[in-house]
Amino acid sequence: MLLLLLLLPLLVLLLLLLLLLLLLILLLLLLLLLLLLLLLLLLLLLLLLLLILLLLLLLLLPLLLLLLLLLLLLLLLLLLLLLLLLLLLLLLLLLLLLRLLLLLRKRRRRRRRLLLLLLLLLLLQQQLLKSYGMEECIEMRLK
Repeated sequence: MLLLLLLLPLLVLLLLLLLLLLLLILLLLLLLLLLLLLLLLLLLLLLLLLLILLLLLLLLLPLLLLLLLLLLLLLLLLLLLLLLLLLLLLLLLLLLLLRLLLLLRKRRRRRRRLLLLLLLLLLLQQQLLKSYGMEECIEMRLK
């Protein structure tokens, strides 16, 4: 009985230590569970953010495509305007050439100067056609 009385505080102390260790393990498990829940919540928030970004992209995609289409149309209009200006310049050169030809028929005195001017205008028109790559088109039309 005396031995039991002597061992009783040691047993109680050992039991308390075991309880403390168990409590510590439970606390660590609880912290681990909280950390896992926090990571899961963070993952869900990230997925929600990605979903929102994807929806915004899908909503803005038609607007971006429309803007790109408008820019392409504007570029096409500018190219058409440049082509029209080139054709107008060529038409003016042709009219000037015709006028010079008419002047050549009427006045014989200034014939040499007018012929030189006519040759110069023809060279200018040919150079314009070459620089815009339209010489082959007109040669094919003439044939």
